[in-house]
Order: sequence, then structure tokens, then C-alpha cells
Amino acid sequence: MAYRGTPIIMDKLLYQPKNSLVNQSINAKEIEEPLNGDGFGIGWYVPEVNNEPITFVSVNPAWSNRNLRNLAPKIKTECLLAHVRAASVGEVSESNCHPFPYKNLLMAHNGGVEQFGKIKRHIREPLSDEMYNWIKGQTDSEHIFAYLLDYLFKNHKTINPESVIDAFENTYSALKKLMIKYDINEDAYLNMVVTNGLFIVGTRYCTNPKEEPLTLYHSEGSRYIVEDGITKLEAPEDDDQAVLIVSEKLTEDESWTMIPANHFVIVEQSLNVKVRPIKA
Repeated sequence: MAYRGTPIIMDKLLYQPKNSLVNQSINAKEIEEPLNGDGFGIGWYVPEVNNEPITFVSVNPAWSNRNLRNLAPKIKTECLLAHVRAASVGEVSESNCHPFPYKNLLMAHNGGVEQFGKIKRHIREPLSDEMYNWIKGQTDSEHIFAYLLDYLFKNHKTINPESVIDAFENTYSALKKLMIKYDINEDAYLNMVVTNGLFIVGTRYCTNPKEEPLTLYHSEGSRYIVEDGITKLEAPEDDDQAVLIVSEKLTEDESWTMIPANHFVIVEQSLNVKVRPIKA
């Protein structure tokens, strides 16, 4: 789940909606495996202090973490990226918990690359020493993010939505080529989100264009509120604005729009939202 908008208390995103992310850690509704109990992570920004994100990760399930329950009602932020994990590639450890921070960037991933071990070495080979040594965990997610970052900083002087989109295109194309070369026949599911606290770039993507990617929605409006577990985006008050990108709808109302298969969703710094195809 990614949020960008008027500063909001974290509890209103993580706990209060009927299908909140914490509820999804124990009972996800739109994926085959409903349990996401192999840890969680929250990343958020406090720009008046520093432009780099704060991250809090744990191998404990989100539904039973006392620290998260205590912190959520007391933290206010204008940009948050949160993730609950069902381990696939990599052991249950803090180093494998999303979101992954690098300088002022955060990334989280829903999905996976089957038989990732076949291409893991080849994802790492072209990396700069800095990015190679930055990788601390074992997940396909962190390795893909490192590959994306390596291309991003080698080829772009300015980090903005367009440069991140270009890095995604390059990374997904390279990943598909490696999967073909090393006989990985299973589809890779790559719903990923990257943010710097000002903009967000997300993908709803599957390497097989004939298959439907995992679900990804966005909701945009003027003001985000929660009443009795129901989220609403209402008319503005004092220039309030908000955008949410989520793997599962937080409520059953009509404010959620599915991102089309194999498309980017871009939240600009102005909070304008764009959707466009992924060429890869």
C-alpha cells in the first residue's frame, strides 16, 4: 500500500479500514494465499527532518505486533509505503522484509519470480560495487530493485517519474531475457512501487501478456477519511488531497479503480495521476 497526500495519521491507513493492510496480513481476499504472516514493513517520510525515509520492519506478523499497534496512531506522514509478506524467495528475516530503502527511495513488491536461483548470479553480475554490496537479503525483490537502481543512477542525472519509468522498462526487459535464456518457463508477477516521498511509480505487470497480473488499484480524491471502517475521498478542506495505491481494495465502495494489466500508475508530485502501458 502506498499513500501520498495531505499528512495523515498512519493508523487510518493500517488499521481502521475494514480491509486494512493489517487485516490483509491474516485474511487477504484477492489472492490465492490469504495469509501474509512472514513479517511486515513500513516506510514513511518526515521531510522537515530529512528527505530519506524511516523504515520499521519486523519478522513478526503485522496483526500481532504491539509496537506497530502503539506507533500507528501517533505517526503522521504525507507519504507512506507499507507491505505485509508471504515469504517465497528468501528466509523469514528482517533483511528480507519490504520496503527496501536506498538513499531517498523506497520499493515494495507483490509477486515473485519462480526459480529465481537460476538467474540470481546474472542479475548481480552487471551491478556496480556499491549496488552489489548494498544488497543485504536473499529476495528476488531486492535484487530486482538493485538492478533497477543501478541502471537508474548510471543513466539519469535527475530522478523523476520518467527516469524511474525508463529504469523499470529496462529492468523488466532484461529480466524477461534472462528468464528465456535460463529456461524459466513460469510467469513472473511484478507489482512494484517506487517512491521518493514526492512522487510514486507503480506497476501492475506479468511477464506473460496472456496472463492476468495480481490485483492493483488506485483511489484518488480530495480528502481521505475513515468512518466506521469505511474509507471515503471527499470534497477538499484546506487544499487536502490524497492518492492511494493498494493491492486490495480497503473497502467495497466504488472509489477504487483497477490499474489495467501491464500498465504503470504514476502519482506526480502535484498528485496528478497518470496510467500508461508498460512497453516491456
